[in-house]
Amino acid sequence: VPANKNAFLQSQNDPRICSFNLPPEESAREINREDNYREKYHLEASAKTTLDPHHTAHSAPKEVIVSNGQEEEPDSLVKYFSVVWCKASKKKHKKWEGDAVLIVKGKSFALKDLEGKDIGRGIGYKFKELEKIEEGQTMMIGGKEIEVMGVISPDDFSSGRCFQLGLSGALNSSQTPKKCTSNPFKSVCKLSSKENRQNGFQNCKPRHDPYAPNSLVMLRPDNNHQWMFNKNHFPIVDVVIDPHLVYHLRPHQREGIIFLYECVMGMRVNGRCGAILADEMGLGKTLQCISLIWTLQCQGPYGGKPVIKKTLIVTPGSLVNNWRKEFQKWLGSERIKIFTVDPDHKVEEFTKSPLYSVLIISYEMLLRSLDQIKNIKFDLLICDEGHRLKNSAIKTTTALFSLPCEKRIILTGTPVQNDLQEFFSLIDFVNPGILGSLSCYRKIYEEPIITSRQPSASQEEKELGERRACELTCLTGLFILRRTQEVINKYLPPKIENVVFCRPGVLQIELYRKLLNSQAVRFCLQGLMENSSHLICIGALKKLCNHPCLLFSSVKEKECSSAWDENEERRLYEDLLKVFPPDYNPLMFAEEESGKLQVLSKLLAVIHELRPAEKVVLVSNYTQTLNILQEVCRRHGYGCTRLDGQTPISQRQQIVDGFNSKYSSDFIFLLSSKAGGVGLNLIGGSHLILYDIDWNPATDIQAMSRVWRDGQKHPVHIYRLLTTGTIEEKIYQRQISKQDLSGAVVDLTKTSDHIQFSVEELKNLFTLHENSHCVTHDLLDCECTGENHPGDSLEKFPLSRTCQLGPHQQKSNSLKPLSMSQLKQWKHFSGDHLNLSDPFLERIRGNVSFFFQNITNQTTAT
Repeated sequence: VPANKNAFLQSQNDPRICSFNLPPEESAREINREDNYREKYHLEASAKTTLDPHHTAHSAPKEVIVSNGQEEEPDSLVKYFSVVWCKASKKKHKKWEGDAVLIVKGKSFALKDLEGKDIGRGIGYKFKELEKIEEGQTMMIGGKEIEVMGVISPDDFSSGRCFQLGLSGALNSSQTPKKCTSNPFKSVCKLSSKENRQNGFQNCKPRHDPYAPNSLVMLRPDNNHQWMFNKNHFPIVDVVIDPHLVYHLRPHQREGIIFLYECVMGMRVNGRCGAILADEMGLGKTLQCISLIWTLQCQGPYGGKPVIKKTLIVTPGSLVNNWRKEFQKWLGSERIKIFTVDPDHKVEEFTKSPLYSVLIISYEMLLRSLDQIKNIKFDLLICDEGHRLKNSAIKTTTALFSLPCEKRIILTGTPVQNDLQEFFSLIDFVNPGILGSLSCYRKIYEEPIITSRQPSASQEEKELGERRACELTCLTGLFILRRTQEVINKYLPPKIENVVFCRPGVLQIELYRKLLNSQAVRFCLQGLMENSSHLICIGALKKLCNHPCLLFSSVKEKECSSAWDENEERRLYEDLLKVFPPDYNPLMFAEEESGKLQVLSKLLAVIHELRPAEKVVLVSNYTQTLNILQEVCRRHGYGCTRLDGQTPISQRQQIVDGFNSKYSSDFIFLLSSKAGGVGLNLIGGSHLILYDIDWNPATDIQAMSRVWRDGQKHPVHIYRLLTTGTIEEKIYQRQISKQDLSGAVVDLTKTSDHIQFSVEELKNLFTLHENSHCVTHDLLDCECTGENHPGDSLEKFPLSRTCQLGPHQQKSNSLKPLSMSQLKQWKHFSGDHLNLSDPFLERIRGNVSFFFQNITNQTTAT
């Protein structure tokens, strides 16, 4: 050791002198041993990759002093390095605690672990030293010692790929093949032909001819897949979809089956067997899954051995029998045995019989029977309407997560409805750990993406957010497939969608004014009431828009409450009953008291008159409103059937099948959007009337998709009824307004549970526009006068989906939340227009102030 080395290190403020606190001679010997160790194992000139050719062979680690330096930082590029780190110590043999990313900008830098958390930050090095960082160099940052392992490109950092190194452990653990046990003794004698057949080698030929016309053959496994999953070296056999099913498949369904097969077989992401099929409603997700199940239960790529034996399908209660019916439709009762769980058929019966290979159960019954289901070895798990798993903390998600099944599929026609964290929950369910921990996901993806969408975001933040969004789209695109209804539009009849703005009744206007002048509304606008108070006011206005009798019944019920004197709603409802006639009876309501109900009554009459063979689906979000609609049907003698939350699950499919039957005498199907707006096939109806509107556009989209779907024979007419100038118009405007996050993969909408309003927004909501024919049309700045405005070609205005990640790849004009610019391309009619060229609208125009109309597949209209 040079005699002056200790003094030299002291002059350089070397941390090894400061931290060891040793006499000079001992410190010099300790430093020499450490230097020799590092040179031996890390810094040998022949093995070292120099990141800066002008840098010296070795630089001693230097403690960073965090201070406010006076020196200006020069304009320099940001540099990124991969490092390993550990806590500072005087041990010769360091035990590195983890990988990290070092970000150097000027003379300041930050150290982030692979979850994106800051674990060190500071300034203190000279510019020349930071510009000449090399591989193998050690540094001290905030009490942590780091060693530089390599350079990270700006592209890898901005996309977040450098942080995905932390997932390698999880990926490798899942990719590592299970330890093979020793094989039992095998005789060297040649086996008889019978023994060969018993060992399964008779299945070395494909089950179906892969060279037949229109055959659908799955991808053969590559060498890596064979090394992982074909330890017994079985011959490779083509997996061919049953020709009986292929005959009925549309092109997009063929692609979907290939996608699902590759996902569950671990061919798209090594060692990962999950998938999300996020096709829009009506694209045949059920048939694609049935084809996959039947194929995997009969075939496999290795020696023809079946991949799965038992499948668990979890679905909403209203769809259990629909799944059973679909299996029966496509495969019959002989090919595959299906067991559905209901109050009369328990899970225990499934376990006792070896005949059943598919178990179909509702989410509610799953929770009750979880212990029994855990004892069954399922090879494939399918979660229908899986967007309900967006909250990882709920019991349903926790229960499904606990099932030891690697092959998992989520089916959802309704994209993620709230935020990127919900998106993570779905991804983590089908492929656990593929995006790291939730905290890592938030730091690396969610926070940069959300920040980049804020109005105050800098250009650097916007660019980083876009890169992270694109990278996340690429990652998840390996196991997420979403197609829009556009792919089957050519197979469907025309769809005429109408937004009908109904003039409010006289009583409605008086009550609306009274509510807006109430003490409760004034307090809301002044910010003097609790956060939930504005929801009470909004609820009252929505009831009034449906019919005044709903508001009357609600006030009477509240007055009878013992807590009426202290109830917040008293400020809203006080003296409201004085506006009603003295002898008002809510059970004997008049249709003229509600603008929407009056329009509905006339619309039903004209449909019944002009299209007596066609049927109507009438949808509402509220049971009380359905009661009113059912009374209207009774008064006019219309046959009707009803499905809401009170309908027993065991009877729902029977009710749907009865309505779809051509022999049914029911003219109207009353549907609760909450109970039956998802998954039901109501192609027996060709007219759908959405009586009220929901904050979440996905709820309305799901309901409207019940009739315009595969199998529909008649042109479909959809009517959305809104009360002119009221809160319903404001809700509709929120639905069609563009959201902050845009792109592809999943849509972003807002549910009523997460609605937050500013005072300005509340002022807008609590305003009655009495002098406008259509406030929404006024906002469009459209120059038309409501006289059959044809609009420009939609091709000039490509539709951008309100989604969360990355740019969308294909245009679509199927049912989804519209933007205001897209709505401008619809036809616009004023209620005073002389010729509407629509026999249904013509009959109701006296009670309507304005129409929007859009026709899909007009060229095939008859």
